[in-house]
Amino acid sequence: MSAHATATLRDEVVGLCQALVRLNTVNGNESAAAELLRAYLERNGVEVELYAHDPARANLVARLRGRGDGPSIAFLSHTDTVVADASEWARDPWCGDVADGELWGRGALDMKGQVAASAVAIASLAREGFVPAGDLVFVAAADEESNFTPEPVGLEWLVQAHPDAVRVDCSINEGGNGRLPLADGRVLYLAAAAEKRTTPFRLRLSGRAGHAAMAFRADSALVKVAEAALLLAAFEPAPELIPEVAALLEGVLGERPDPAEALSRARAVDGRLADVVKPLLGPVLAPTIMQSGSSANVVPGSGELVCSCRLLPGQTSEDTRRLVASLLPPGYELELMQEHGGTRSPIDTPLWRALERFVAASEPGARLLPDCTAGFTDSHWMREAFGTVAYGFFPLRTMPQHVAAGLVHSADERIPVADLEFGVELLRAAARGLADA
Repeated sequence: MSAHATATLRDEVVGLCQALVRLNTVNGNESAAAELLRAYLERNGVEVELYAHDPARANLVARLRGRGDGPSIAFLSHTDTVVADASEWARDPWCGDVADGELWGRGALDMKGQVAASAVAIASLAREGFVPAGDLVFVAAADEESNFTPEPVGLEWLVQAHPDAVRVDCSINEGGNGRLPLADGRVLYLAAAAEKRTTPFRLRLSGRAGHAAMAFRADSALVKVAEAALLLAAFEPAPELIPEVAALLEGVLGERPDPAEALSRARAVDGRLADVVKPLLGPVLAPTIMQSGSSANVVPGSGELVCSCRLLPGQTSEDTRRLVASLLPPGYELELMQEHGGTRSPIDTPLWRALERFVAASEPGARLLPDCTAGFTDSHWMREAFGTVAYGFFPLRTMPQHVAAGLVHSADERIPVADLEFGVELLRAAARGLADA
């Protein structure tokens, strides 16, 4: 691609990302983003449909029809964002300003930057007359951030209500730890081929209420809640190596380590590698909400504790129940609040090989290796509904990954313009790589 064409795509993706960031889509209003994207894509000759269970929260599906002789691929994304407190930011969270080569605003990293890159990738390929092997689909979904929506309106709803609109063989979404330079000079690119399963739960604990002046006559549920929180927070799992982490460490170390030594071996190579590996060695528990009592002079007789629980791929809610039972004494009631994720995809696929070729060409000597998302993404809806091979991969080259991770869902979120441009190059290369394969 010529320097002029590259500069044009850079300006195009920056302008589109600015327009998206300037739309406030905090857990809603995604239809505004969908309409903006539809207008842009239709100007560039891309077929577009909007699907909405809630008129204010539309999902966009754009498509380049393929030859039919190869795998179809989707660029997955979501247009909603988390909330932003303007008092905590150095700039307006919806300004879309570009300063010192970085585009500022809520969603710049999570994930309107990738939305814009996906849209520009498919639009530019359409202008060039590119015909993919299978259909090339771009999905800009609603309702990814609000995990406990009573009635789904995003990709969860879309795969059920309009499966033919989003049924594809493979996809690229958010997730993964991206570019990871090691202390010894090697450079890794980590693509998430799996994600952990979240099974948050609520514990209800009972005691005996009483007057606070005679607390010894009561049985405080608040104390039981606090004790349960401490026990759950102190949990350290027995390490085990899931296939993705085993492949990652084998690629770095040249051998598969004993699970008990995995974290220390990773730390000896690079502390950031250890940060990637640590949450993937077993379940992670994190108490998040406590409630008990409403009066200063009453020892409460009941209380609740909400705890985040992130299981390994393949584990289920029964593993959550067994884990809690192993950590807490009897006397609690456990309610599972919701379950998501826990899916995986193979890496011996045409899409993985296309990504490997892109990494090798864009940064000679760098290597693509699998990892697992410590949380979960919309990819699991595609894996569960259609068996889609789904990877989380949108690496940043200019901004270090650990810096970006600290800005997601936080103040002063921003993305380097160079990384937006790199994202467009990646997605174009993935689509072309599948077509060539």
